Amino acid sequence: MSRSRLLTPSLLLSLALLQGCEPSEPPVTLLDPPEPGETLRVATRNAATTYYLDRHETPAGPEHDLVQQFAEANGWDVEWVLRASTAEVLQALEAGEVDLAAAGLTHLPSRDERFRRGPGHTDIVEQLVCHREMRPLPREVEEMAGIEIRVTADSSYAEKLESLVNRHTGIAYEEDPRTTEILLAEVAERHIDCTLADSNIVRVVRRHFPHLEVAMNLTSGDRLGWYLPAGHQALADMAGEWIESTEGQQSIAAMENRYYAYIGEFDFVDLRALNRRIDERLPSFLELFLAAEATTGMPADLLAALAYQESHWDPQAVSPTGVRGIMMLTQNTAESLGVANRLDPAAAIDGGARYLADRHQRLPESIPEPDRTYLALASYNIGRGHLLDARELARELGKNPDSWEDMREVLPLKADKRYYPQTRYGYARGYEPVHYVQRIRNYQDVIGAAVETSLDGE
Repeated sequence: MSRSRLLTPSLLLSLALLQGCEPSEPPVTLLDPPEPGETLRVATRNAATTYYLDRHETPAGPEHDLVQQFAEANGWDVEWVLRASTAEVLQALEAGEVDLAAAGLTHLPSRDERFRRGPGHTDIVEQLVCHREMRPLPREVEEMAGIEIRVTADSSYAEKLESLVNRHTGIAYEEDPRTTEILLAEVAERHIDCTLADSNIVRVVRRHFPHLEVAMNLTSGDRLGWYLPAGHQALADMAGEWIESTEGQQSIAAMENRYYAYIGEFDFVDLRALNRRIDERLPSFLELFLAAEATTGMPADLLAALAYQESHWDPQAVSPTGVRGIMMLTQNTAESLGVANRLDPAAAIDGGARYLADRHQRLPESIPEPDRTYLALASYNIGRGHLLDARELARELGKNPDSWEDMREVLPLKADKRYYPQTRYGYARGYEPVHYVQRIRNYQDVIGAAVETSLDGE
């Protein structure tokens, strides 16, 4: 059965013309949502906070995961329509080329006039971001006067700045067709003074560019969510009901856990050192990590992140407790792996990768990814016995031992005298693997981008 398609002229109105307009609901023309087995067409853009392909060409991203879950719940396939910018995403939506826009879009009254608002899923604030060495850094709105500010065109940031221009003297800005991520890189390279970005974007991108500084928050709280063509009331209702359902809320929690929860407080010194060592040290070992991936199946960027956590890629590292080398293997572990010289980076990386793969293989195959990998990392850090103790303790407490989100809460109990005496292997610093996995995930994101760039250049 065919379904109606919305065909409206593509009229991308200037946001300046919308200033002062009273918000009004778009007319409701009930169009049929896809039937089970049909395709949901979704406009998005490439970014770490929306949709991207990893180096194995597997789709990922916060918007990707939520849309896929929504589509699967209704028996739909998804056709992703990639556009270069927010403006182009909205053009595709207005032209009736897609059924849904999922591109990190802020819910705005001006957009509500043109489109049917879908459900929200992520709370953010808009932030003014400058280079940390800019002097003086603007800390109040009045101090933005005279500063070069450039923001992505036809964005919520342009609307915000236009409202400030109307209320304060000396504030000016330019709209740029490039993405927010590119403009943040321009700020980091000191090609422009400042830009505006959503806090979730800043949180992700700042790890790659530690010299970015959040000068101030310009909103008290906004919400990212989906938009639909004006006539898609039925589909909007379905999306809202799904987001509010138990399944939808669990999908949001899983998305936040996968893409944001592990990103801790920004550490300028640590991330500056990481980015410097990516340039200075990683090239010497990248081929070894790639070879270990080919041998074990453990991703090269994960192994590189693990090695950075262990030794900062120092093949001669030695700890007071006797662990050595770039993977900081114990003598017993090295012997069990056949690694004769722990200070030989080729042997150590191969051995460490095989050890992590063994931790991974010993876990039940029923554990879904990425949880299985996170539990394998925890086992690498704390030992398999202590991890098994924590999994059993999780069962006793009514937690899911296959869920990393639940195990993050249970592992620290291995250091709690109310619990560890009843476990087989006794006391352990169970909080350490939680932070260990968090740091490795954080490092992997930054290192992974460098690995992709390196492979693309070959």
